[in-house]
Amino acid sequence: MYRNNKVFCRAYQFFLRIGSMVLDWSEPELLKGENSVLKISDILKSKNIKSVLLVTDNGLRNLGLIDGLVNKLEEDKINVAVFSDVQPNPTIENVENAKDFYFENKCQAIIAFGGGSPMDCAKGAGARISNPTRSINSMRGLFHVRKRPPLLIAVPTTAGTGSETTIAAVITDSETHEKSAINSTKIRPLYAALDPVLTTGLPQKITSTTGLDALTHAVEAYIGGSNTSGTRRNAEKAVKLIFENLETAYNDGKNLEARNNMLLGSFCAGVAFTRAYVGYVHCIAHQLGGFYGVPHGLANAVILPYVLEYYGEKAHKSLARLAGFAGIGKDLKTDKEKAEAFIAEIKAMERRMEIPEKFEQIKEEDIPVIVERALKEGNPLYPVPKIMTPEDCEKVVRSLMA
Repeated sequence: MYRNNKVFCRAYQFFLRIGSMVLDWSEPELLKGENSVLKISDILKSKNIKSVLLVTDNGLRNLGLIDGLVNKLEEDKINVAVFSDVQPNPTIENVENAKDFYFENKCQAIIAFGGGSPMDCAKGAGARISNPTRSINSMRGLFHVRKRPPLLIAVPTTAGTGSETTIAAVITDSETHEKSAINSTKIRPLYAALDPVLTTGLPQKITSTTGLDALTHAVEAYIGGSNTSGTRRNAEKAVKLIFENLETAYNDGKNLEARNNMLLGSFCAGVAFTRAYVGYVHCIAHQLGGFYGVPHGLANAVILPYVLEYYGEKAHKSLARLAGFAGIGKDLKTDKEKAEAFIAEIKAMERRMEIPEKFEQIKEEDIPVIVERALKEGNPLYPVPKIMTPEDCEKVVRSLMA
């Protein structure tokens, strides 16, 4: 099949890389530091916005994390319509409900507050609001969003997805269980508030899996073939920050310095993969999320070492460089040794944070569709070090089974 033809894949990636040079890759304007989320009100006032849709989930709403922002906006006479019914893997129905809620409350802008799911739902809703005749399915893939959504401001409450700076929104079709992405520079947030205070109450499990999600973004971007000098710098910075701070944040959740550094690391990883793309870790993770509801960060964390081992010598040079930024393998001599040490340390870190090594959910009868959909996403789009065939992908998926 042409998707798995190596020559076709590499040609597609080459022309996509050339074409991407003319796109607007402007990053969101950052609001940083403790209580930076409250600065959002000033931005909205400066743009004369009187009503805003806040997209979040019920967990964050019940924890009261949105209260400070909501109170500040209301004090400044800005109406806040809170849509908190976002599911862990937002569906098309979820997006449609958020869009309808926006119009019902006569909103003029959107705040995405939370992890990857609220961000994806908000981006999807924004795309539907500005493109009312286009369905979510018709906007899947690359650059099918024709009109820019309303002003979108992102507030991450996890240090992992990088969604506050990405051009992607991953939406699930609840009928087919297919999880795929809308990719467009038009849905990238214009502002992002990196407020470490909002992440101090995260459970250890969420801290670890979202942090490893960010690591996956940085690593997959770095070892791929569509890097620029900027994406390399961001990926290197992200890897360094994550290795230096993730376990501190995991063991001491109130450590604001570690939390702040993880938010910055996640942002840098997001900048890197937004331009340089991800790879097969994500392709397989998306299917496990769609089929079994496996949280995206957990899926990436478990799958990452298996896919890196599959790449073998094709990724050794890049992984060896990343090992240096992670402070690993200083006494080792060859790229192979350093790359293997890097992968081994990822596995060891995951064991220390009690990340499982396998999935019990994968069913034998689902494997053919998982493989087909994973490669449909990955080939020819992702500039991975080594092209997977269906046989390769099946072998990796089977290695993930408990």
